[in-house]
Amino acid sequence: MRVLFLHTEPQWSGGARIFGAAARGLTARGHQVTMVCTADCTVHERLSSDGADVVVLPADGTIAGDAWRLRGILQERFIEVVFVHSEREQLAVASAMRLAERGAVFRRVPEGEPLVVHGSGRFAGRVASSGVIFATEAERDRAKDALGGFSLGALVAPTGVDVSLYDQVTPVPRANVGAPTHSRLIVCVYDPSARTRLTTVLRTMAVLAPRHPELHLAIVGPGSDAEDVRMHAAALGINNVVSHLGERDDHLGILASAEVGWVAADHDDAALGFLDLMALRVPIVAERSPLAARYVADGIVGVLIPPGDPSETAAAVAAFLARDDQRTTMGNAGRTRVAREFAETTLVAGFEQAVQVAGDRTAWAVR
Repeated sequence: MRVLFLHTEPQWSGGARIFGAAARGLTARGHQVTMVCTADCTVHERLSSDGADVVVLPADGTIAGDAWRLRGILQERFIEVVFVHSEREQLAVASAMRLAERGAVFRRVPEGEPLVVHGSGRFAGRVASSGVIFATEAERDRAKDALGGFSLGALVAPTGVDVSLYDQVTPVPRANVGAPTHSRLIVCVYDPSARTRLTTVLRTMAVLAPRHPELHLAIVGPGSDAEDVRMHAAALGINNVVSHLGERDDHLGILASAEVGWVAADHDDAALGFLDLMALRVPIVAERSPLAARYVADGIVGVLIPPGDPSETAAAVAAFLARDDQRTTMGNAGRTRVAREFAETTLVAGFEQAVQVAGDRTAWAVR
């Protein structure tokens, strides 16, 4: 089958990573895969460096313009199924399919997000055969009332990673993250949608820092080096023990260097943050939520804390840091859990099922 992944957001995100993993997996299974993204962005750089077959669209394109360009790609490469994340992307692809007279589209819903279908999504569903991919069966079940416009139905592709790839990751030196050589490092995985959770992290660090001068916090991810985040740390008087790293190519090496990983993110970024840390044998701290509870077995691979209480959180983190043997045991348990329950092969199998469903040309919308 000839498959296309469309990702028009410029930032390298959890969704982009999942598309990249699915593309690699489908290629290994014999499918012909094309990646389409916008020009001169982080996603383009990462996918190109991975050796993917990448085609670019203008960064400031309109839906109509993107649809016309996608039409040409669909025809030239005989694309049969396209995967997208957003309703805008679905509409552009559906319009391109109507023009090219071929193909079906699957919209993947980021983990932890509800499926929302607006008028443009309903229109796209009438223009081209479409389906939905969820990360869990529970999320698919909750969205059943919104699935009426998706003629190809709803499938599940659980988020997963290849643990063997993490054996190649080398921890970065403390100096590379602005931390003292002998510091105890907490690395926080962050994305801007979880600003409230980051506030808890910073306030917890402000409580801990006077009594634990050996601690250092490194925040990594998009927006972690933003001016408002720096100002918040400065207002708490902890800028000397916090590094704002932003987006880094050595992201996994930074995580591997941590004594503790703290996930202050949402949706796909959170899911992959949990899986990255566990695969690297780093014990986890995170605020309790349905998404965190899916990945972090409380007391086994890490600690889930009540949301929004820096004093209680600081006590839990201090106790956690004091128990080296327990953290080592949790790290090893996390690695085992990922390998057993969150394998990348399951993710790829979910996407391949969608490819097979879309391959039935009798199900394509009548042109």
